Amino acid sequence: MGSGGWSRRRFVGALAGGAAAAALPACDDAPALAPTGPTASEASVSPSREARRPSGPRPLYLGTYTSVEGGGKGIGLATYDAATGRISGTGTLTGVANPSYLAIHPDRRTLYAVDERDDGAVTAVRLSDRKILGSRSTGGAGPCHLSVHPGGRWLFSANYGSGSVAVHPVDASGALGERTDLVRHSGPPPGPGQQGPHAHQVFTSPDGGHVLAVDLGTDTVYTYRLDEKAGTLAEVAQARTRPGAGPRHLTFHPGGRYAYLANEVDNTVAVCAYDPASGRVTIGEPQSTGTGPGTSYPAQFVVTPNGRHAFLANRGDNSVTRYAVEADGARLKLLDTVPVGGDFPRQIALSPEGTLLFAANQKSGTVTVFRVDEESGALRRTGEPFPSPVAVCALPL
Repeated sequence: MGSGGWSRRRFVGALAGGAAAAALPACDDAPALAPTGPTASEASVSPSREARRPSGPRPLYLGTYTSVEGGGKGIGLATYDAATGRISGTGTLTGVANPSYLAIHPDRRTLYAVDERDDGAVTAVRLSDRKILGSRSTGGAGPCHLSVHPGGRWLFSANYGSGSVAVHPVDASGALGERTDLVRHSGPPPGPGQQGPHAHQVFTSPDGGHVLAVDLGTDTVYTYRLDEKAGTLAEVAQARTRPGAGPRHLTFHPGGRYAYLANEVDNTVAVCAYDPASGRVTIGEPQSTGTGPGTSYPAQFVVTPNGRHAFLANRGDNSVTRYAVEADGARLKLLDTVPVGGDFPRQIALSPEGTLLFAANQKSGTVTVFRVDEESGALRRTGEPFPSPVAVCALPL
């Protein structure tokens, strides 16, 4: 999990339970699904947009580990019903090793996956016919997160094992070019119990002006400026958590001035302020995750499109913490924790409208779906969890 290096992070709890044995059918047996739903810029949903949304099943892509016992065979292919939350498996896209995290291009024509291996790589998949467009080396070990720049021309990936961030160009077809930059987090020195840097997340700020990278090993959030012609990163700021916090994942409020940081190692969260002009992040005081006395590792925040509530996945406690967002994003108020209905929720994601919450439960090999109440943020299970081998990522479109 955080302090034992990449091998511990990857394999602790990777063995799936009995539910994970229910593998999806081969992808050749299922028709391709055309991308549907809004673009990434349409996160804030208005009633008119909602009325224009296509009906019928929507795509859901599932990440896994292919190199562990009970793991998947590739990227899981499924659909979900936006009204009921019911998931139906449609196949498996093979040929991608350890696709533990997934991201979609802004035009929704290309899917990207990390290949979380010692010789890390990123892979592009064309969704219209599910053709693999090729893989490129990330220049590091154990890439665990990736994201696409809003302009669609650059892909960022975070190498957990070697503590570095890579940049790849994206061509008009969605395919990836050779890496244009690799930035290693050489300072500050590793935090307590860490042997080196562990880049865990990299993404573009909401204003589009900066690229942020969260490093668990150095207890630091790095801010970079992207040269959009050369595809290179220049560091402009660092924000340090308290020593040993082990920051893992940062998620912005829709207003773009505040963000919420999940600290994996010390089981806390923090509200962060963001200055678009300088790119500087200011990390607030640690707050409770609301979990019980046992060991728990916060994994990931999501924020509802209306900005009223935030949810946090807790591995170990096997719960989702529900927060009310106050003061236009500047405060989090702890409301309660909700049992996730699975074991080790590695990642959570909201449907584009924010009406459904998906939890990928690594140890139980399941995906739980909750209905989200728009006013109260209350979570209600929609049915039995969906079996998915070593479920570590769910990407609903």
